[in-house]
Amino acid sequence: MTMFPKPSAEAPDTAIYDRRESQVRTYSRSMPRQFDRAEGVWLHDSEGGRYLDFLSGCSSLNYGHNHPVLKRALIDYIARDGVTHALDLHTEAKSQFLRAFEDVILEPRGLDYRAMFTGPTGTNAVEAAIKLARKVTGREMVIAFTNGFHGMTLGALACTGNAGKRSGAGVPLSHVSHEPYDGYYGPDVDTAELLEQRLSDPSSGLDAPAAFLVETVQGEGGLNAASPEWLRRIAAIARKHGALLIVDDIQAGCGRTGDFFSFDGLGFTPDIVTLAKSLSGMGLPFALTLIRPELDQWSPGEHNGTFRGNNHAFVTATATLREFWADPSFTDDIARRGGLLERRLEAMAARHGLSTRGRGMMRGIDVGSGDIAATITAACFAQGLIIETSGAHDEIVKVLAPLVIEDAVLDAGLDILEEAVAEALPALPANRKLGVAA
Repeated sequence: MTMFPKPSAEAPDTAIYDRRESQVRTYSRSMPRQFDRAEGVWLHDSEGGRYLDFLSGCSSLNYGHNHPVLKRALIDYIARDGVTHALDLHTEAKSQFLRAFEDVILEPRGLDYRAMFTGPTGTNAVEAAIKLARKVTGREMVIAFTNGFHGMTLGALACTGNAGKRSGAGVPLSHVSHEPYDGYYGPDVDTAELLEQRLSDPSSGLDAPAAFLVETVQGEGGLNAASPEWLRRIAAIARKHGALLIVDDIQAGCGRTGDFFSFDGLGFTPDIVTLAKSLSGMGLPFALTLIRPELDQWSPGEHNGTFRGNNHAFVTATATLREFWADPSFTDDIARRGGLLERRLEAMAARHGLSTRGRGMMRGIDVGSGDIAATITAACFAQGLIIETSGAHDEIVKVLAPLVIEDAVLDAGLDILEEAVAEALPALPANRKLGVAA
């Protein structure tokens, strides 16, 4: 298949959506097409248009759409009448997933976690994590961080910084303190030290926390990537003050930042980890809360849900682990491709006096305003590239291409982005690009 998109010229009839779907919908407003088919890195609309997908279901499709190995595993399972729904009963599909997760992910990393199957989305995993932290510690306060995003249910929403999301709660969002993330006050202010000072001062007004909840790279908050040193310091502060460290790896995990966990190789081990999005590999709803065994203090049924474990997702997740993560060269491939993405974005940024954000295959370019970013993403969509924004003001144009995208196709998509940025922003004079005074 050609590496170039072929967008449709006109939007479809949207009357049924306007008449029957809630106004809460978002992505369809900036991408007004009716999509009919998907494979690999491509989405096809009902008018015959083809679009290159640099959104990947907000990192729910790290291996692309309908990967043939995952699709075959699911079709075979359904064809033999494999169990679809089982509450938390033992099933062959669950057993195979747990064995693969143990063999391929946990044991090679020296990690020992119990797997808690929560409701089907990331916010369910976060709710379970903070609820357990409060139960284990007997404390109420959670330390979250500026620009963090953790979900839309009330507990996770209380830990989320975005004012627009928080305003929909309708009730006070309490028992959370939002402390400054790494770099929030610029490179010269150590925000970990500020947090340590607050927690060590009995008159600071900050109650002893049950947990710290942190993203190593803030997906919706603007692709802010915390340094390994800051993260290790945060982990040490949590331990010193008797709080559990929860890493929200819902968007940054499953390979998006380079290895399976975004904290791999950074020199600390979380007490609790939340996963979702690309955990199933196919975009099937599947969330997981990983907890150190000694923290597994739940009574049976104390936290449950009707859809706490999707057997179809177990099947595709197991296939994902065996197909990709059992091969050490897969992380090398992500690193190489992430380097290509970094170089291209850095070159675009330098040309226009901008900066980049992120890590691995989770990167973006800061174009300075939400209006400019919207102009750029609209221009990309008109050329058949699906790409979206993040950040406090939607000022970051965010690349979440599938991890398995071919280099030539990634380059073709970045060519479209580069052209859209150039149309929206003036280039710096050559002497400024070289660092020469004007």
